[in-house]
Amino acid sequence: MEGRIHINVSAVDYDQTSKAISRQLSLLEEMVHSQDDFVMTDSEFAFGWHFFIVGVNRSLIEKLVDQMGSDFDKLKGKGIEKKFLTWLTNNIEGKTPRFKLAIKEEMESSKYGIF
Repeated sequence: MEGRIHINVSAVDYDQTSKAISRQLSLLEEMVHSQDDFVMTDSEFAFGWHFFIVGVNRSLIEKLVDQMGSDFDKLKGKGIEKKFLTWLTNNIEGKTPRFKLAIKEEMESSKYGIF
C-alpha cells in the first residue's frame, strides 16, 4: 500500500468540519505514534456547500488497521479505504453539521459519470 488516499469532503460549515477532521486525524497520529500523515486543501464554495480534499497517507491507515485488529474488519464497507471512511465518519459525526465523505478516485470514475 503506497501513497495516499484522497477523500472528497462536502460540508455546509468548512471551519467546523475541517477542524473536526483535522482533530480526529491528529488524534489518530498521536495514537499510532505518527506525524504529518495527512493534508487538507482549502475549500471551494458552491451551491451552499464547501468542497475540499483530505489526503491521508496509507501508512497511517495501515497503522490504524493494526491497532484496531478485528474491530476494523467489522466496520461497514468493502476494502480498507471504505472502512476507513466509515471509521472517520463515525468519529466526527455529531461534532459538525452536515457533511459527506467520498473516495476521490471513485468519484472520478465513469461509474459516477463524467467529471
